[in-house]
Amino acid sequence: MRDIRVYHVDAFTTEKFGGNIAGVVLDAEKLSENEMQSIAKELNLSESVFLLPSNNEDIDYKVKYFTPTEEINFCGHATVGLTWLVATEFGLAEKKEGIVLETNIGRVPVVWHKENGKVIDVEMTQVTPKTQDIDIDVEELSRLIGVNSKSIDLTYPIKLANTGVWHLLVPIKDQIDIDNAVPDLAALAKHNKEHNISTTHLYTFTNLQEYELYTRDFAPGIGIPEDPVTGAANGALAGFFYLEGVIPQGDITHLKIAQGDAIGRPGTLYVTVIPNELKPVIKVAGAATITIRGILTI
Repeated sequence: MRDIRVYHVDAFTTEKFGGNIAGVVLDAEKLSENEMQSIAKELNLSESVFLLPSNNEDIDYKVKYFTPTEEINFCGHATVGLTWLVATEFGLAEKKEGIVLETNIGRVPVVWHKENGKVIDVEMTQVTPKTQDIDIDVEELSRLIGVNSKSIDLTYPIKLANTGVWHLLVPIKDQIDIDNAVPDLAALAKHNKEHNISTTHLYTFTNLQEYELYTRDFAPGIGIPEDPVTGAANGALAGFFYLEGVIPQGDITHLKIAQGDAIGRPGTLYVTVIPNELKPVIKVAGAATITIRGILTI
């Protein structure tokens, strides 16, 4: 019998039952990959992260990410949930300024920020962003995501972006259009699988007060109908803005992004884009809160 420590951590929020729930599984060196997949299916969260020891002296931990149906290469909110847990619950923030994780896409450094000795958020540096064209008819896209084609804002190009996995970025004219979207999940899943797309990410700049951006994310192709608050997709979106010249390429840009309101799990992401020619540095930060601590015996 093996006892495995399992947590639920709400990421990108300070409020319990907000943000995006991540399953965080420690003691993963005791597990096979098949068992990790079974645990992720049992937890039935959008993503679960599994913590493994590292044999590399430059790496603190190795991590693996699973949806209920498959392993994926990277997950932002699960990274925030995991690093918040080790920083706070296990006191690592008292000993170190941050850690470096080994993922399927490479090294992901994470630091934690403190005020009055307490961790207020964790910040991950994602891998270098890249973009890719996609040939898609606007009417077809509107049917897939369940919005009127006139709601799609053609001021911005419809492209794919990546800081670990590929996201289809769809500019929308207004927040209400995003909130009212009713995607055809089966058709969207088929489309995304055909194009190696992990998530379809809707965004808008308009009619916002406290935020620069409002977003919503659908990922049925990897077993997630809707991801409440998405660190990977919003990091890729920021990289896309830089590479396409939507934000200045000569100044540091700070973006405060809201997501999750449409499904009652509001969260906030803080994204920093640091210019570096065609390889900008993308940092995504957020708070988290632990909701469940448990032991899984297998």
